Amino acid sequence: MSDEPTPETSRPDPVDGTPSPTGDDASADADTATGRPVDQPRSRYLSAKTTRRALAAVAVGALLAALITIVFSDGFQSGDELISHPNTGGPMSTGAVAGKAFGTAGVGDCLTWTKDDAGDLSKVDCTDDHLFEVAAEVDLSIFPGTEFGPGSRFPGVLRFSELRDEHCTPAVNAYLGARYDPHGKFSVGLINPGEAGWAAGERTVRCGLQNSGTTGNLQPITGTVANQDQSKVWNGGTCIGINQNVPTDPVDCAEPHAFETISVVDLGAKFPDGFPTVEDQDRYLEETCTQASNEYLGPDGLRNKTLTLFWDNVDLTSWLAGSRKVNCSVGKEIDTGGFASIVNSTKGEILINGAPPVPPPALPEGRSVPTPLPGAAPAPIG
Repeated sequence: MSDEPTPETSRPDPVDGTPSPTGDDASADADTATGRPVDQPRSRYLSAKTTRRALAAVAVGALLAALITIVFSDGFQSGDELISHPNTGGPMSTGAVAGKAFGTAGVGDCLTWTKDDAGDLSKVDCTDDHLFEVAAEVDLSIFPGTEFGPGSRFPGVLRFSELRDEHCTPAVNAYLGARYDPHGKFSVGLINPGEAGWAAGERTVRCGLQNSGTTGNLQPITGTVANQDQSKVWNGGTCIGINQNVPTDPVDCAEPHAFETISVVDLGAKFPDGFPTVEDQDRYLEETCTQASNEYLGPDGLRNKTLTLFWDNVDLTSWLAGSRKVNCSVGKEIDTGGFASIVNSTKGEILINGAPPVPPPALPEGRSVPTPLPGAAPAPIG
Protein backbone atom coordinates (compact mmCIF):
# COMPACT_ATOMS: atom_id res chain seq x y z
CA MET A 1 0.00 0.00 0.00
CA SER A 2 1.28 3.46 -0.77
CA ASP A 3 2.05 5.77 2.14
CA GLU A 4 0.56 8.69 0.27
CA PRO A 5 -2.88 9.74 1.53
CA THR A 6 -5.68 9.23 -0.95
CA PRO A 7 -8.43 11.82 -1.42
CA GLU A 8 -11.12 9.58 -2.86
CA THR A 9 -14.01 8.51 -0.68
CA SER A 10 -17.21 6.80 -1.60
CA ARG A 11 -20.38 5.41 -0.11
CA PRO A 12 -20.83 1.67 0.21
CA ASP A 13 -23.03 0.34 -2.48
CA PRO A 14 -26.22 -1.43 -1.62
CA VAL A 15 -26.49 -5.10 -0.89
CA ASP A 16 -29.53 -7.11 -2.01
CA GLY A 17 -31.06 -10.13 -0.31
CA THR A 18 -34.56 -11.24 0.54
CA PRO A 19 -35.78 -14.30 2.45
CA SER A 20 -39.05 -15.78 1.18
CA PRO A 21 -41.85 -18.17 1.77
CA THR A 22 -39.36 -20.82 0.70
CA GLY A 23 -35.97 -19.15 0.85
CA ASP A 24 -33.81 -16.13 0.10
CA ASP A 25 -31.25 -14.52 -2.18
CA ALA A 26 -28.49 -12.05 -1.54
CA SER A 27 -25.84 -10.25 -3.46
CA ALA A 28 -23.54 -7.39 -2.65
CA ASP A 29 -21.40 -4.75 -4.02
CA ALA A 30 -19.63 -2.31 -1.74
CA ASP A 31 -17.08 0.42 -2.08
CA THR A 32 -15.82 2.93 0.56
CA ALA A 33 -12.68 5.03 0.35
CA THR A 34 -11.03 7.53 2.62
CA GLY A 35 -8.11 9.85 3.14
CA ARG A 36 -5.51 10.09 5.93
CA PRO A 37 -4.15 13.05 7.97
CA VAL A 38 -0.57 13.65 8.94
CA ASP A 39 -0.37 14.23 12.68
CA GLN A 40 0.17 10.49 12.87
CA PRO A 41 0.53 8.92 9.44
CA ARG A 42 -1.36 5.67 8.92
CA SER A 43 -3.36 6.08 12.12
CA ARG A 44 -5.95 8.72 11.37
CA TYR A 45 -7.58 8.14 7.99
CA LEU A 46 -8.24 4.89 6.20
CA SER A 47 -6.63 4.82 2.77
CA ALA A 48 -8.90 4.45 -0.25
CA LYS A 49 -6.94 1.47 -1.54
CA THR A 50 -7.28 -0.50 1.67
CA THR A 51 -10.96 0.19 2.25
CA ARG A 52 -11.89 -0.48 -1.36
CA ARG A 53 -10.14 -3.84 -1.23
CA ALA A 54 -11.74 -4.74 2.11
CA LEU A 55 -15.25 -3.86 1.08
CA ALA A 56 -14.88 -5.54 -2.28
CA ALA A 57 -14.41 -8.74 -0.32
CA VAL A 58 -17.77 -8.08 1.32
CA ALA A 59 -19.34 -8.13 -2.13
CA VAL A 60 -17.73 -11.44 -2.98
CA GLY A 61 -18.78 -13.01 0.30
CA ALA A 62 -22.37 -11.86 0.04
CA LEU A 63 -22.60 -12.98 -3.58
CA LEU A 64 -21.37 -16.44 -2.64
CA ALA A 65 -23.91 -16.53 0.19
CA ALA A 66 -26.63 -15.59 -2.26
CA LEU A 67 -25.68 -18.32 -4.69
CA ILE A 68 -25.51 -20.93 -1.96
CA THR A 69 -28.84 -19.87 -0.47
CA ILE A 70 -30.72 -19.64 -3.72
CA VAL A 71 -29.85 -23.20 -4.67
CA PHE A 72 -31.95 -24.39 -1.75
CA SER A 73 -34.77 -21.91 -2.07
CA ASP A 74 -37.41 -20.82 -4.54
CA GLY A 75 -39.19 -17.95 -2.86
CA PHE A 76 -38.17 -14.32 -2.55
CA GLN A 77 -35.60 -13.02 -4.98
CA SER A 78 -33.80 -9.69 -4.95
CA GLY A 79 -31.96 -7.75 -7.56
CA ASP A 80 -31.01 -4.38 -8.90
CA GLU A 81 -33.49 -3.99 -11.74
CA LEU A 82 -37.16 -4.73 -12.48
CA ILE A 83 -40.20 -3.52 -15.98
CA SER A 84 -43.61 -3.83 -14.51
CA HIS A 85 -46.60 -4.82 -16.56
CA PRO A 86 -49.84 -3.11 -15.50
CA ASN A 87 -51.90 -5.11 -13.03
CA THR A 88 -54.68 -6.65 -15.09
CA GLY A 89 -56.06 -8.71 -12.25
CA GLY A 90 -54.21 -11.82 -13.44
CA PRO A 91 -55.10 -15.26 -12.16
CA MET A 92 -57.16 -15.58 -9.01
CA SER A 93 -55.11 -15.58 -5.80
CA THR A 94 -54.24 -19.04 -4.60
CA GLY A 95 -55.00 -18.05 -1.02
CA ALA A 96 -53.33 -20.27 1.53
CA VAL A 97 -51.32 -22.13 -1.09
CA ALA A 98 -49.10 -19.16 -1.89
CA GLY A 99 -50.20 -17.41 1.26
CA LYS A 100 -53.08 -14.97 1.68
CA ALA A 101 -50.78 -12.00 2.32
CA PHE A 102 -48.75 -12.75 -0.79
CA GLY A 103 -51.80 -13.32 -2.96
CA THR A 104 -53.47 -10.06 -1.93
CA ALA A 105 -50.42 -7.78 -1.53
CA GLY A 106 -50.70 -4.72 -3.75
CA VAL A 107 -48.66 -1.63 -4.55
CA GLY A 108 -47.83 0.29 -1.38
CA ASP A 109 -48.47 -2.64 0.97
CA CYS A 110 -45.84 -3.52 3.54
CA LEU A 111 -44.97 -7.11 4.41
CA THR A 112 -43.06 -8.77 7.20
CA TRP A 113 -42.23 -12.22 8.58
CA THR A 114 -40.23 -13.82 11.35
CA LYS A 115 -39.60 -17.37 10.11
CA ASP A 116 -36.55 -18.13 7.99
CA ASP A 117 -38.77 -19.45 5.20
CA ALA A 118 -41.21 -16.50 5.58
CA GLY A 119 -44.01 -19.01 6.17
CA ASP A 120 -45.68 -16.44 8.43
CA LEU A 121 -45.65 -13.67 5.79
CA SER A 122 -48.19 -11.01 6.74
CA LYS A 123 -49.27 -7.50 5.79
CA VAL A 124 -48.67 -4.75 8.34
CA ASP A 125 -49.16 -1.02 8.53
CA CYS A 126 -46.14 0.68 6.96
CA THR A 127 -45.64 2.78 10.11
CA ASP A 128 -44.75 -0.49 11.88
CA ASP A 129 -41.49 -2.37 11.38
CA HIS A 130 -41.56 -4.39 8.18
CA LEU A 131 -39.15 -6.09 5.76
CA PHE A 132 -40.63 -5.42 2.31
CA GLU A 133 -42.57 -2.60 0.64
CA VAL A 134 -44.41 -3.60 -2.53
CA ALA A 135 -43.69 -1.30 -5.49
CA ALA A 136 -45.32 -3.27 -8.34
CA GLU A 137 -47.12 -6.47 -9.26
CA VAL A 138 -45.90 -8.33 -12.33
CA ASP A 139 -48.32 -10.81 -13.91
CA LEU A 140 -46.25 -13.40 -15.74
CA SER A 141 -49.36 -15.03 -17.20
CA ILE A 142 -49.72 -12.23 -19.76
CA PHE A 143 -46.22 -12.79 -21.14
CA PRO A 144 -46.24 -14.27 -24.68
CA GLY A 145 -45.48 -17.94 -25.19
CA THR A 146 -46.06 -20.92 -22.96
CA GLU A 147 -43.18 -20.47 -20.53
CA PHE A 148 -45.48 -19.22 -17.76
CA GLY A 149 -48.71 -20.80 -18.97
CA PRO A 150 -50.90 -23.37 -17.15
CA GLY A 151 -48.94 -26.43 -16.09
CA SER A 152 -45.58 -24.78 -16.78
CA ARG A 153 -42.55 -25.76 -14.76
CA PHE A 154 -41.61 -23.55 -11.81
CA PRO A 155 -38.79 -21.27 -13.04
CA GLY A 156 -35.33 -22.01 -11.73
CA VAL A 157 -32.98 -19.72 -9.86
CA LEU A 158 -31.35 -18.24 -12.95
CA ARG A 159 -34.68 -17.54 -14.67
CA PHE A 160 -36.06 -15.70 -11.66
CA SER A 161 -32.80 -13.76 -11.50
CA GLU A 162 -33.29 -12.76 -15.15
CA LEU A 163 -36.88 -11.76 -14.48
CA ARG A 164 -35.92 -9.55 -11.57
CA ASP A 165 -33.11 -7.97 -13.62
CA GLU A 166 -35.49 -7.27 -16.48
CA HIS A 167 -38.28 -5.86 -14.38
CA CYS A 168 -37.70 -4.33 -10.97
CA THR A 169 -35.57 -1.18 -10.96
CA PRO A 170 -37.77 0.62 -13.51
CA ALA A 171 -40.79 -0.36 -11.42
CA VAL A 172 -39.16 0.95 -8.24
CA ASN A 173 -38.07 4.16 -9.99
CA ALA A 174 -41.63 4.70 -11.20
CA TYR A 175 -42.98 3.97 -7.73
CA LEU A 176 -40.62 6.50 -6.11
CA GLY A 177 -40.91 9.07 -8.89
CA ALA A 178 -37.35 8.46 -10.15
CA ARG A 179 -35.96 9.13 -6.67
CA TYR A 180 -34.51 5.71 -5.91
CA ASP A 181 -30.95 5.80 -4.57
CA PRO A 182 -29.12 2.71 -5.88
CA HIS A 183 -26.27 3.40 -3.44
CA GLY A 184 -28.54 3.90 -0.43
CA LYS A 185 -29.75 1.59 2.30
CA PHE A 186 -32.66 0.21 0.28
CA SER A 187 -32.31 -2.47 -2.39
CA VAL A 188 -34.73 -3.79 -4.96
CA GLY A 189 -36.32 -7.17 -4.23
CA LEU A 190 -38.70 -9.62 -5.87
CA ILE A 191 -41.03 -12.13 -4.24
CA ASN A 192 -42.33 -15.16 -6.15
CA PRO A 193 -45.17 -17.44 -5.02
CA GLY A 194 -43.01 -20.47 -4.34
CA GLU A 195 -43.42 -23.89 -5.90
CA ALA A 196 -46.73 -24.66 -4.18
CA GLY A 197 -48.29 -21.41 -5.30
CA TRP A 198 -46.95 -21.84 -8.81
CA ALA A 199 -48.35 -25.36 -9.05
CA ALA A 200 -51.75 -24.00 -7.97
CA GLY A 201 -51.70 -21.47 -10.81
CA GLU A 202 -50.32 -18.33 -9.16
CA ARG A 203 -48.30 -16.38 -11.75
CA THR A 204 -47.81 -12.99 -10.12
CA VAL A 205 -44.59 -11.80 -8.53
CA ARG A 206 -44.06 -8.69 -6.41
CA CYS A 207 -41.33 -6.10 -6.87
CA GLY A 208 -40.43 -4.04 -3.87
CA LEU A 209 -37.95 -2.35 -1.57
CA GLN A 210 -36.04 -3.82 1.34
CA ASN A 211 -33.20 -2.78 3.63
CA SER A 212 -30.45 -5.33 3.07
CA GLY A 213 -27.48 -5.51 5.37
CA THR A 214 -23.96 -5.95 4.07
CA THR A 215 -24.34 -9.74 4.21
CA GLY A 216 -27.83 -9.74 2.73
CA ASN A 217 -29.67 -10.06 6.04
CA LEU A 218 -32.76 -7.86 5.99
CA GLN A 219 -33.04 -4.99 8.45
CA PRO A 220 -36.41 -3.61 9.61
CA ILE A 221 -37.90 -0.62 7.79
CA THR A 222 -40.17 1.85 9.58
CA GLY A 223 -42.32 4.11 7.42
CA THR A 224 -42.58 4.24 3.65
CA VAL A 225 -39.37 4.61 1.67
CA ALA A 226 -40.65 7.66 -0.23
CA ASN A 227 -40.90 9.62 3.02
CA GLN A 228 -37.37 9.10 4.28
CA ASP A 229 -33.76 9.84 3.47
CA GLN A 230 -32.28 6.76 1.77
CA SER A 231 -28.71 7.43 2.93
CA LYS A 232 -26.91 4.27 4.06
CA VAL A 233 -26.04 5.44 7.55
CA TRP A 234 -26.19 4.06 11.08
CA ASN A 235 -26.76 5.97 14.31
CA GLY A 236 -23.64 7.07 16.17
CA GLY A 237 -22.40 4.32 18.46
CA THR A 238 -23.34 1.50 16.08
CA CYS A 239 -20.67 -1.18 15.69
CA ILE A 240 -20.39 -3.01 12.37
CA GLY A 241 -19.36 -6.66 12.65
CA ILE A 242 -16.38 -8.28 10.99
CA ASN A 243 -15.72 -11.50 9.09
CA GLN A 244 -12.27 -12.24 7.68
CA ASN A 245 -11.23 -8.58 8.01
CA VAL A 246 -14.26 -7.20 6.17
CA PRO A 247 -17.37 -5.46 7.60
CA THR A 248 -20.66 -7.29 8.00
CA ASP A 249 -23.83 -6.09 9.77
CA PRO A 250 -24.47 -4.18 13.02
CA VAL A 251 -23.55 -6.08 16.18
CA ASP A 252 -23.27 -5.38 19.88
CA CYS A 253 -20.03 -3.46 20.46
CA ALA A 254 -18.95 -6.14 22.94
CA GLU A 255 -18.65 -8.49 19.96
CA PRO A 256 -15.78 -8.37 17.45
CA HIS A 257 -16.39 -5.63 14.90
CA ALA A 258 -14.65 -3.78 12.08
CA PHE A 259 -15.54 -0.22 12.95
CA GLU A 260 -17.81 1.99 15.03
CA THR A 261 -19.84 4.91 13.73
CA ILE A 262 -19.35 8.05 15.81
CA SER A 263 -21.71 10.53 14.14
CA VAL A 264 -24.10 11.20 11.27
CA VAL A 265 -23.40 14.31 9.18
CA ASP A 266 -26.09 15.99 7.07
CA LEU A 267 -24.31 17.44 4.05
CA GLY A 268 -27.53 19.14 2.98
CA ALA A 269 -27.23 21.55 5.91
CA LYS A 270 -23.73 22.59 4.83
CA PHE A 271 -24.41 22.60 1.09
CA PRO A 272 -28.02 23.80 0.64
CA ASP A 273 -27.44 25.22 -2.84
CA GLY A 274 -26.58 22.04 -4.70
CA PHE A 275 -24.32 19.02 -5.04
CA PRO A 276 -20.85 19.52 -3.49
CA THR A 277 -17.82 18.03 -5.20
CA VAL A 278 -15.98 15.21 -3.46
CA GLU A 279 -13.18 17.67 -2.72
CA ASP A 280 -15.64 20.05 -1.03
CA GLN A 281 -17.18 17.19 0.90
CA ASP A 282 -13.75 16.01 2.05
CA ARG A 283 -12.67 19.46 3.21
CA TYR A 284 -15.81 19.81 5.27
CA LEU A 285 -15.85 16.23 6.56
CA GLU A 286 -12.18 16.26 7.53
CA GLU A 287 -12.88 19.07 9.95
CA THR A 288 -16.30 17.82 11.03
CA CYS A 289 -15.32 14.18 11.56
CA THR A 290 -12.14 15.18 13.41
CA GLN A 291 -14.22 17.30 15.77
CA ALA A 292 -16.68 14.43 16.20
CA SER A 293 -13.79 12.08 17.00
CA ASN A 294 -12.39 14.48 19.59
CA GLU A 295 -15.79 14.72 21.25
CA TYR A 296 -16.43 10.97 21.08
CA LEU A 297 -12.99 9.67 22.12
CA GLY A 298 -11.34 12.70 23.69
CA PRO A 299 -8.68 14.91 22.06
CA ASP A 300 -5.98 12.19 22.07
CA GLY A 301 -8.26 9.18 21.96
CA LEU A 302 -7.85 8.41 18.28
CA ARG A 303 -4.06 8.58 18.46
CA ASN A 304 -3.66 6.75 21.77
CA LYS A 305 -5.93 3.92 20.64
CA THR A 306 -4.12 3.73 17.27
CA LEU A 307 -7.42 4.00 15.43
CA THR A 308 -8.27 5.23 11.95
CA LEU A 309 -10.85 7.94 11.23
CA PHE A 310 -12.81 7.73 7.99
CA TRP A 311 -16.02 8.93 6.38
CA ASP A 312 -18.27 8.35 3.39
CA ASN A 313 -19.19 10.55 0.43
CA VAL A 314 -22.46 11.18 -1.37
CA ASP A 315 -22.26 10.85 -5.15
CA LEU A 316 -24.38 12.77 -7.65
CA THR A 317 -26.85 9.91 -8.24
CA SER A 318 -27.55 9.64 -4.52
CA TRP A 319 -27.78 13.41 -4.13
CA LEU A 320 -30.38 13.68 -6.89
CA ALA A 321 -32.39 10.95 -5.15
CA GLY A 322 -32.43 13.04 -1.99
CA SER A 323 -29.71 11.31 0.05
CA ARG A 324 -27.71 13.79 2.12
CA LYS A 325 -26.28 11.96 5.13
CA VAL A 326 -22.94 10.23 5.74
CA ASN A 327 -21.22 8.56 8.68
CA CYS A 328 -18.00 9.44 10.44
CA SER A 329 -16.49 6.19 11.75
CA VAL A 330 -13.42 4.82 13.50
CA GLY A 331 -11.73 1.47 12.97
CA LYS A 332 -8.25 0.01 12.62
CA GLU A 333 -6.65 -0.31 9.20
CA ILE A 334 -4.38 -3.29 8.58
CA ASP A 335 -1.54 -3.34 6.09
CA THR A 336 -2.78 -6.41 4.25
CA GLY A 337 -6.12 -4.79 3.54
CA GLY A 338 -9.34 -4.45 5.47
CA PHE A 339 -9.87 -4.01 9.17
CA ALA A 340 -8.52 -5.35 12.43
CA SER A 341 -10.98 -6.91 14.86
CA ILE A 342 -12.04 -4.59 17.70
CA VAL A 343 -13.85 -5.65 20.86
CA ASN A 344 -15.82 -3.15 23.00
CA SER A 345 -16.85 0.39 22.20
CA THR A 346 -14.01 2.73 21.31
CA LYS A 347 -15.31 5.06 24.03
CA GLY A 348 -13.83 2.69 26.63
CA GLU A 349 -11.10 0.09 26.93
CA ILE A 350 -10.76 -1.87 23.70
CA LEU A 351 -8.93 -4.87 22.36
CA ILE A 352 -7.52 -4.82 18.83
CA ASN A 353 -6.94 -8.32 17.49
CA GLY A 354 -7.14 -9.55 21.08
CA ALA A 355 -4.66 -7.13 22.63
CA PRO A 356 -4.91 -3.65 24.16
CA PRO A 357 -3.62 -0.91 21.84
CA VAL A 358 -0.18 0.47 22.64
CA PRO A 359 -0.16 4.30 22.45
CA PRO A 360 2.62 5.78 20.29
CA PRO A 361 5.32 7.98 21.84
CA ALA A 362 4.12 11.45 22.76
CA LEU A 363 4.84 14.26 20.33
CA PRO A 364 7.66 16.64 21.39
CA GLU A 365 6.52 19.66 23.38
CA GLY A 366 5.99 22.79 21.34
CA ARG A 367 5.83 21.00 18.01
CA SER A 368 2.63 20.58 16.09
CA VAL A 369 1.85 18.95 12.83
CA PRO A 370 -0.63 20.72 10.56
CA THR A 371 -3.51 18.81 9.07
CA PRO A 372 -3.44 19.10 5.26
CA LEU A 373 -6.32 18.98 2.86
CA PRO A 374 -7.18 15.42 1.72
CA GLY A 375 -4.75 14.26 -0.92
CA ALA A 376 -1.85 16.43 0.22
CA ALA A 377 1.49 14.80 0.98
CA PRO A 378 2.39 14.47 4.69
CA ALA A 379 4.12 17.54 6.02
CA PRO A 380 7.78 16.90 6.98
CA ILE A 381 8.60 16.70 10.68
CA GLY A 382 11.83 18.27 11.74
